Amino acid sequence: MTQDMSRHFGWGALIRFTLPSMLMMIFTSIYGVVDGLFVSNFAGKTAFAAVNFVMPIIMIPSAVGFMIGTGGSAIVAKTRGEGDDETAKRQFTMLVYSGAIMGVILAVIGILIAEPACALLGAQGQMLADCGMYGRIIFITLPFFVLQYIFQSFFVTAGKPQLGFFVVLGAGCANIVLDFLLVGVFGMGLIGAAIATNVSEILGGGIPLIYFARNNTSFLKFVRAPFEGRVLGRASFNGMSEMVTNIAMSIVGVLYNLQLMRYIGEDGVAAYGVIMYVVMIFAAIFMGYAMGSSPLMSFQYGAKNHKEMQNLFRKSIVFVLLGGVVMFGVAEASAELVATIFVSYDQGLFNMTVEAFRIYAFAYILMGFSIYGSALFTSLGNGIVSAVIALLRSLVFEAGSVLLMPLIFGIQGIWVSISVAEAASFAVTLIFMLALGRRYGFLRRRTPRSNP
Repeated sequence: MTQDMSRHFGWGALIRFTLPSMLMMIFTSIYGVVDGLFVSNFAGKTAFAAVNFVMPIIMIPSAVGFMIGTGGSAIVAKTRGEGDDETAKRQFTMLVYSGAIMGVILAVIGILIAEPACALLGAQGQMLADCGMYGRIIFITLPFFVLQYIFQSFFVTAGKPQLGFFVVLGAGCANIVLDFLLVGVFGMGLIGAAIATNVSEILGGGIPLIYFARNNTSFLKFVRAPFEGRVLGRASFNGMSEMVTNIAMSIVGVLYNLQLMRYIGEDGVAAYGVIMYVVMIFAAIFMGYAMGSSPLMSFQYGAKNHKEMQNLFRKSIVFVLLGGVVMFGVAEASAELVATIFVSYDQGLFNMTVEAFRIYAFAYILMGFSIYGSALFTSLGNGIVSAVIALLRSLVFEAGSVLLMPLIFGIQGIWVSISVAEAASFAVTLIFMLALGRRYGFLRRRTPRSNP
């Protein structure tokens, strides 16, 4: 059923509307988690470390999908809120084919630089060979991965968040089944894991292409659309924060790997890989909620319905803060279980992973606040503030912390650094919300005092 974004959203309606987006992001994250699980248990810790070492390099170009998807969906949703559905369809079509072309160009570049980039960052011997092989295969289907990220946002704007979830669910299940067969049963190692991911990405990006190319019951479909550089520029600028966030996360991942290789070695990279799989899933919940709720805020902003904007904002703040506390508790309680699943074959690595996991968990308490804050300003068309929040959180604060904290606390400082960064980004995001909330209407304007 197509969802009406113009109505009032209570707690039940809001969760039902955003849940498919959260599940979409979770299952997208599971691609890498499943690859890592099978690679670690069937191919060993060197191959496992290689997957985690090359992954940030793979994720950097895929971030263009987040940029066009989030920035473009805000524009399209606002256009629909203003009552111009035909223009919204043309904008949607043009943004999708522009993203596909960018994906092809970036895939070619990625295939060429995957192994040299890993060598430059310190990978050697078998680990370097594994990085190059896995990276080259994964980059083949990058255009579909970019499209998958684009469609994750536009399924919500089209009023079909549930359909978007089912597409990602199918792609994720295909990845799991193929990992089991190719890696677990046939022993194809990294090649099998990469092929499984290729197939899932083709499904995740290809099925929506077919859906929107045909007559459908959503608010959007492909139509004839000339290239509009201004719209693409606005979408890119508006979605820059999401691209910055993902690129910055990848850069920080590279810095973590460099610091871990320096202080600990290959085992440190493997332990960090386990932690990041859980981080990917927890962050996916917040990112999915932000993705699902942003078109609602954009629509109401276009309709100038400030009362509903305030309702959405209040509920969102409660969700991200309460969710962070719950995630912290879950992470602390499940540390040994997670380490057992991934690295039980090596007692030293197991102990290191459990300790690091529990220190890192404090970051979850505040993680969702800045993720939502950045997405909020994207939905309101303020790409500058959104990008500042994202850049400070994902690059400046995290990079600074991971370089500084080990000098003060040693190895434990690497795991503490993320909590320091999240606390700093929380403060910055709160300042922007309080400073701009009344201008945009998601905070109530002060009622002027009457003279006695």
